[in-house]
Amino acid sequence: MLNKKVAELLYDVAELLELQGDRFRPRAYQRAARTIESMKQDISRYHQEGSLREIEGIGEALEDKISEIIETGSLTYLDDLKEEIPEGLLDVLKVPGIGPKKAKQMYDELEISSLEELKSAAEEGKIRGLDGFGAKTEEKILNGIKMLDKVSGRHLMNEIVPLADELIGSLEPVAERLEKAGSLRRWRETIGDIDILAVGDPEDLMEAFVSHEGIKEVLLRGDTKTSILFENGIQADLRVVEKGSFGAALQYFTGSKEHNVKLRQIAIDKGYKLNEYGLFEGEDIIAGEEEEDIYHNLGMGWIPPELREDRGEIQAAVDDGLPDLVSLDDIKGDLQMHSHWSDGQNTIMEMAEEAQEMGYEYIAITDHTQSLSVAGGLNEDKVVSRQEEIDRVDSELDITVLSGMEVDILKDGSLDLNTETLESLDVVLAAVHSNFSLSSDVQTDRIIDAFSTGLVDIFAHPTGKKIGEREPYDVNLTEVIEAAVEYDVALEINAFPQRLDLDSLDAREAMRKGAMISLGTDAHGLQHLHFMKYGVGVARRAWLERKDVLNTKGIHELKKYLGMN
Repeated sequence: MLNKKVAELLYDVAELLELQGDRFRPRAYQRAARTIESMKQDISRYHQEGSLREIEGIGEALEDKISEIIETGSLTYLDDLKEEIPEGLLDVLKVPGIGPKKAKQMYDELEISSLEELKSAAEEGKIRGLDGFGAKTEEKILNGIKMLDKVSGRHLMNEIVPLADELIGSLEPVAERLEKAGSLRRWRETIGDIDILAVGDPEDLMEAFVSHEGIKEVLLRGDTKTSILFENGIQADLRVVEKGSFGAALQYFTGSKEHNVKLRQIAIDKGYKLNEYGLFEGEDIIAGEEEEDIYHNLGMGWIPPELREDRGEIQAAVDDGLPDLVSLDDIKGDLQMHSHWSDGQNTIMEMAEEAQEMGYEYIAITDHTQSLSVAGGLNEDKVVSRQEEIDRVDSELDITVLSGMEVDILKDGSLDLNTETLESLDVVLAAVHSNFSLSSDVQTDRIIDAFSTGLVDIFAHPTGKKIGEREPYDVNLTEVIEAAVEYDVALEINAFPQRLDLDSLDAREAMRKGAMISLGTDAHGLQHLHFMKYGVGVARRAWLERKDVLNTKGIHELKKYLGMN
């Protein structure tokens, strides 16, 4: 969590410097932030040892600022920069597609310094007259503001899960029973608050809860519920319940609302009453201590939390037709990651060693190709040079390192490396990284044309969305899925928290149509390799079983699937 906080503040500095028109210093802050957020080691250790400058890209000035963040939790330099610009301009920067340069231009020429002013200017057609802007830009701005409204108050999984785990760890010594609830337990794409249920002495539990580091404010403290607000804006609620009601409360507070409404109606139809205290027949409690007993007494099997979205799971439970969901333990390897050869932070050896430590049988190194120059994409010659390093790492470790590339699908549907080079690779991921505004028909044809080459093994982040930043591009996903099945192309669930693409609904449709699903973390650093759990969460919400997921295959079976044997 500390690495993430340091990186966020450095990114903020870079944005504000760009707003001021600084051309060079922002890059140094951005590079340092990218390095720190992808590090596995806690940056406080470097601070304690006086070795911050050993981290690539950190010199004397950055060392002082990072030390200040670690020691105080804030950065005076950032606060000073904020005072030099209107406060609302920071909100303008949150709108997808508006970077510091555009924000500065709109401020200088139209005096736009808040979201309200931005929305009004776009609606009135004032922005299209600026150099480099147009009617489409205004439309994108308005759509971006709507997207911000949709995710307002919600947080990405990698912001919530580590903090929730820390809270659980701090409560375990004083709790008899303990469990996450709410949308976090259901592994939703984004999370509002952290909900935790506990059984134990209320005074001990609440004291441990409010004593956690990083709390900005205790919003409410009571014997049965306490709410705290962290400095990063995340709220956490702890509810203490009676032992005999723990299972009923866990079912109730896990949700979803739609799932619970149907469950309560089934209880009513059977002459029961179901609430957070238990399942009752008259005044007598039938079940309450164990969540499984609630479902069993209603005539169905226990339903995994990820499925509780009123998407047919209740009828499946009644019919004994629930899937045997894939789990994190089933995953044998990671099929998308980037090394220092393109825009990754670590060497191939470092990525492979981390994956081996995680117990994987294999990884695929899938650096970017030449068209994505901003990511240091590789041409054919560099792919050949990189192969020597992959072969060396593969021979020195007990993990199989597959040679792969994340190849750009160009506008005309061709691929960004020649056929000979692509055929020499173990695994080829194809992806759309440009021309997002094409019409649905053209975008769909473009992707299917790439599949038809017979060179693509996996289609990466198939809709191009970034949560809270970019809507999916316009594409007929049903046709893409059908083409993937026809050409034996696996569709990816990208586990990077800002992507989670395919989402659970699309992944379920793909599974129903017979497509294979691949999981990849899209890791650009060691810590990112641990994002796999978020991809598995999406896969479970999509009702996927082991047979549906490419990464559950052992290395020999995978090689056979990829045509390597």
